[in-house]
Amino acid sequence: MSAVLLVRHGQASFGESDYDALSDLGARQSRVLGQALAARGVEPAVLLCGTMQRHRQTLEHVAEAAGWITTPTEVDNGWDEFDHEQVIELHQPAYRSQPMKADPTSTLTERQAFQEMFEAATTRWSAGEHDEEYTESYPVFGHRVQEALRRTSSMAESKQAVVVFTSGGPVSRVCASILDPFEKCGPQLWGRLNVVTINTAVTKIVIGGRGQTLVSVNDHSHLEAYEPGLVTYR
Repeated sequence: MSAVLLVRHGQASFGESDYDALSDLGARQSRVLGQALAARGVEPAVLLCGTMQRHRQTLEHVAEAAGWITTPTEVDNGWDEFDHEQVIELHQPAYRSQPMKADPTSTLTERQAFQEMFEAATTRWSAGEHDEEYTESYPVFGHRVQEALRRTSSMAESKQAVVVFTSGGPVSRVCASILDPFEKCGPQLWGRLNVVTINTAVTKIVIGGRGQTLVSVNDHSHLEAYEPGLVTYR
């Protein structure tokens, strides 16, 4: 059997002009993960990432900390996150010109307020009632991610792993497709998984005679073991 390890990127720079760059904490999370994977004896056949800066930076920090400097690296845009800015703007058109701030009369922090709005925006996107408004609808996104997983699975050699650095949306879509292959839950399962995906958490898929088997989801024990304060969701 072989395995695909899906890694959500480290914490990005929320509220900064370049969200796509890792924060200092995100870089630290990535190095802690690299050390933990090396300690577990993980020796990947290839490292794979989406095209986003936060994917690449996470890969680089993990690879350096794990000692995987000579491991082949490839890029596959199938592992890119969905266009969250468009998803938000179509839900709340004023978002780009007036980035969301917390209501001063509310007890919500800025991050909490953003998260509440973000969940409403992704629910609208995934519901299927407005597909024609989006450059990439939720069904098209799902197909893209499934094709990326198919390509990635074909790279995995016997008894070795491919480590993929991606985002919470694709990781959650893969999990939902395996847990609910006939989509009886619709996009609701994806939505519930997407909001709890932790930065640098690892999701493991084993590939064998039974096809793709999900054996662990959102594993962030490396962060808790090192320092509980490293656990972040955004």
